Amino acid sequence: MAPGVEEARPLGGQGLTVSRIGLGCMGMSEFYGDTDPAEAIRTLRDAVERGVTLFDTADVYGRGQNEELVGEALAPHRDQVLLATKFGYVRDSKGAFIDIDGTPSHVHRACDASLKRLGTDVIDLYQLHRVDPDTPIEETVGAMSQLVEAGKVRHLGLSEVTVEQLRRAVAVAPISSLQSEYSLLERSVEDEILPACEALEVGFLAFAPLMRGLIARRFTKADDLEPGDTRRSGRYPRLHGESLDRNVELAEAVWKVAERRDVPPSVVALAWLVARGVVPIPGAKRVEHLEQNLRALDFTLEQADIAQLEAVVGPAGAAQGQRLPSRPAATS
Repeated sequence: MAPGVEEARPLGGQGLTVSRIGLGCMGMSEFYGDTDPAEAIRTLRDAVERGVTLFDTADVYGRGQNEELVGEALAPHRDQVLLATKFGYVRDSKGAFIDIDGTPSHVHRACDASLKRLGTDVIDLYQLHRVDPDTPIEETVGAMSQLVEAGKVRHLGLSEVTVEQLRRAVAVAPISSLQSEYSLLERSVEDEILPACEALEVGFLAFAPLMRGLIARRFTKADDLEPGDTRRSGRYPRLHGESLDRNVELAEAVWKVAERRDVPPSVVALAWLVARGVVPIPGAKRVEHLEQNLRALDFTLEQADIAQLEAVVGPAGAAQGQRLPSRPAATS
């Protein structure tokens, strides 16, 4: 059974409810090899038909093209879906990431531009992509709250913030969600971030829940990826060199459980997250992969599965290598 209204779960304490699995749209326009806009539109509309309500994009994905694609595909279903987008990164005319801008003036400019590209008069969830190190988060969130007052935005979210930054943001305006990387192999948010979210009534969106396709066995070595795919370039340190080899060994634990239970590996990994009460937002640019991911909603991990997984990956996750690039780059 696909996720429906009866299966929606709250995201934060401000009345926002979403499907138990959302759809990350980044790869439909950039970063993960060749793109096919027609197939992306089919995937987006198939997601709606299957009960997905949360669609996550950002103004820098494809330098705005991803927002345009998502807006076009979902326009006929606007009253059924929740549009979530992000702002903060700045790119130059050649596409290089050059800055993070959280100044109030940029908040307003970026929102107006996203509204136009999405083809809507209100954004359901507007998120700060990364914190601007030169602008106090209070100023950025204060400007975001003005967008809510103006009716341009319904709910506010953050991405990749510390507990301290989250507390400072919540002191300024209600925050519905925080998103960060979380998967069977990457569990660092369990130490402080998830407890803080629960205490502050902030929902959690798990990006890269399949470790950018590795857990789903989309690739096991760089040569499996297309030449232009950033996952083979070294941008994601965990997917490069010796770290990739080690992380493939860890992912094999997921593949073995999936084989024993006769499901795709993505089903095991996503069901594990859904059972923890967070909302994973796996990327999918093909209908085939979307449908595989959504099978997680009808799958329950048994204690024997969990024991088999944690015997290898451990209760805290064990991924090797730096999680994110050191230089500014949109990675979710």
